[in-house]
Amino acid sequence: MPGFLGLDVGTQGVRAIWSDDRGQVVAEASAQFGGEVAVGGLPDGWFEQHPKVWWDTCVDVIRQTVQSARRKTSDELTAIAVDSTSGTVVPIDTNGRPLRPAIMYSDTRANAEASECNESGKTFCDELGYKFGASFGLPKTLWIARNEPAVWERTWKIIHASDYIVGRLCGEYGVSDNSNALKTGCDLRDNTWPRFIADALGIPSDRLPDLVSPGEPIGKISRRCSEQTGLTAGTLVVGGVSDGTAGFLASGATEVGEWNSTLGTTLVVRGVSESLIRDPRGRIYCHRHPDGHWLPGGAANVGGECLTVKFRGADYAALDSAALGLVPTSLFVYPLVRRGERLPFVDESAEGFVDGNAFTCDELYAAHLEGVAFMERWCYELMEELGARVGDTIHTTGGGARSIQWMTIRASVLGREVIRPSITEPAMGAALVAASRTRFDSLAEATRNMITLSASAEPERNLRERMDEKYVTFRQIMARMGYPG
Repeated sequence: MPGFLGLDVGTQGVRAIWSDDRGQVVAEASAQFGGEVAVGGLPDGWFEQHPKVWWDTCVDVIRQTVQSARRKTSDELTAIAVDSTSGTVVPIDTNGRPLRPAIMYSDTRANAEASECNESGKTFCDELGYKFGASFGLPKTLWIARNEPAVWERTWKIIHASDYIVGRLCGEYGVSDNSNALKTGCDLRDNTWPRFIADALGIPSDRLPDLVSPGEPIGKISRRCSEQTGLTAGTLVVGGVSDGTAGFLASGATEVGEWNSTLGTTLVVRGVSESLIRDPRGRIYCHRHPDGHWLPGGAANVGGECLTVKFRGADYAALDSAALGLVPTSLFVYPLVRRGERLPFVDESAEGFVDGNAFTCDELYAAHLEGVAFMERWCYELMEELGARVGDTIHTTGGGARSIQWMTIRASVLGREVIRPSITEPAMGAALVAASRTRFDSLAEATRNMITLSASAEPERNLRERMDEKYVTFRQIMARMGYPG
């Protein structure tokens, strides 16, 4: 039976899933990055990681997955796809060697460059319906060109995190999928780099990667990679997607009006739309579905990160169990633990807060779950305001989707059923992409055959009414704090 490997290279570690064409997981493995992955001593708002640590961790995870799979099956992999953080950029030389640490998606140093990209590419931005933010790849590329001329002079290509891993897999470093390339300015209408990037910004198109669609072949596992990982040399490597898109695909949402919330470190919302959804304020952007249609969505800076930062080392299962009996709490929490917000409003100086006094850790924890749910509802209200159709069911993936209690709180805040697939990880979405053109005729067909649902949460009637009231007050407090949306 054919197998498909999805490799998810996240902010904190790597996960691999080997799935068959019925969506059954043959083997999987994961590992956290070591402490040496992050570059220390950087200015506030700067975030960098060492790409070599990504690859070293990938090697370990792939090797574990392959060894586990071969104890269970004699079948070989048909294809591999990689997803990773959108907006992360890495300058490389002609040998694929990084010339500096990667500038991460969460890095906000390129504010001035983002404004220049928006001014120079105004027509393009108006037509595509989004604006470049400091977290995008194109402003970071411009920052390198302007501030690190010695690096820029040696740069062969500016690539993305998943592109670097693809290069280590098959030796093809100069290729990117259009999902990851969106934030570097790829024109999704015709899969090209728009003229303003070279003409107005001075970034030659040959410094940017060649573009493929998700699922399109890029190369084959090299002999060197085979020796490192145990993968069979010659196995096909195809174009992947961003981590947010991978999470969306893993959710099983396929029809127009279906949406998914990927609740990981941050919250990513994405849905299927017949038409391109434009936002003149640049809060959202549209990926292109590999089968057609558009995938409007965006990423907030709130999410599960507030729990790992504020409640590090806690017994999350116990806190989740207690939370459902404590909501609505007496607290109002904007659960932002970094500086700056992207969705449902853009504010580079935004900071989180707790309004009220928590008497117990359980109550404070429950209030953070509420806060994330309120931000999720706000995001979907924005999508409807912009003209997107949001159906009665929200799919959910990511680490935060493991908690059925949190799903119930979110369902009661959203006023919609929340459903979870059997496998909530973006790595499964990458496995779908790997199968979409090699085993099936489309991504939709792959989804119908490989994704099953495992849990659902309905809004609790009494809780929904009280959450509706609290949400109104939450929005009023946010407006008083200067965040009117």
